[in-house]
Amino acid sequence: MSRVYNFSAGPAMLPEAVIKKASEEMLDWQGEGMSVMEMSHRGKAFMSIAAKAEADLRKLMAIPENYKVLFLQGGASTQFAMIPLNLLGDKTSADYINTGMWSKKAIAEAKRYCDVNVAATSEDSGFSTVPEFSSWKLNPDAAYVHYTPNETIGGVEFNYIPDTGDVPLIADMSSTILSREIDVSKFGIIYAGAQKNVGPAGLTIVIIREGLIGNAGDNVPAMLNYATHANADSMYNTPPTYAWYLAGMVFDWVLQQGGLTAMAEVNERKAAKLYDAIDSMDFYANPVEKQYRSWMNVPFTLKDSELDAKFLEEAGKLGLQTLKGHRSVGGMRASIYNAMPEAGVDTLVQFMKDFAQANS
Repeated sequence: MSRVYNFSAGPAMLPEAVIKKASEEMLDWQGEGMSVMEMSHRGKAFMSIAAKAEADLRKLMAIPENYKVLFLQGGASTQFAMIPLNLLGDKTSADYINTGMWSKKAIAEAKRYCDVNVAATSEDSGFSTVPEFSSWKLNPDAAYVHYTPNETIGGVEFNYIPDTGDVPLIADMSSTILSREIDVSKFGIIYAGAQKNVGPAGLTIVIIREGLIGNAGDNVPAMLNYATHANADSMYNTPPTYAWYLAGMVFDWVLQQGGLTAMAEVNERKAAKLYDAIDSMDFYANPVEKQYRSWMNVPFTLKDSELDAKFLEEAGKLGLQTLKGHRSVGGMRASIYNAMPEAGVDTLVQFMKDFAQANS
């Protein structure tokens, strides 16, 4: 069976070249006589894999020297707790921006540890937009400001980086990391689950300014303390070695494509094709305000929801898979991360046109 176009929000497609190389190295990584899955994380072979992966990520994102890069477990959801546990210090409150389901989950977790000031929200609009920065009610005494640049479920994406002054800006970039250039220096912490643009599920990337490390209280468990992992180069315990290895190959693949500038050009073009198709037919609709539409996650509905099952069935026959929208919003969702080839979007667009014509 040929490979399908997998529009899943995560775990998502990986570059075919990465999967092929991993399969070639499955039993024997570069003459070591064993798979990466079998290697000691403290052995010379894996240490070289880990070092190259970090170096390539630093190069891709132009990460300043005063930032640590951590390769952790627990998903982005564990970061919802680690952030307040490590950053509150002697403060008692933090600012959060609510733009969708992942923002809400981060807020709910933070409320276990501090007073949460929801400084801005788009809930009244059904999370179809991003609050204008001028409307934010930020607390100058907050320990940090947290936001989600791209809401995977709702397909809402910030088109600006908020300026929070001396208050550290924290971003859940699970759906946007590596999709374009980002000025890392504007953030205190960037964190991201790997299973969208970085690699397989099981790995979480944390990019943290060094001054924010070492502020956790004595009651914070070692595994939830950034200092634990920073001081041990992410090897305090056995890290997700195979996911780390695959992420490293993805970093190398992105570099070979021309880096983040080149990726951004392709990603913007893919998204434009899909949104143009949606907007050009009254058969489909996207609820998000145009200036805040996501490049990565494109939700859309059919004019007649009774046709949803037929749409998914016929799309599946063409190798267009996992297009069903999140259960909380319904409809369809096409996630078009870096590894989704432009041909996949072209095939989807043509199918959408054909389906609309046949069912109008």
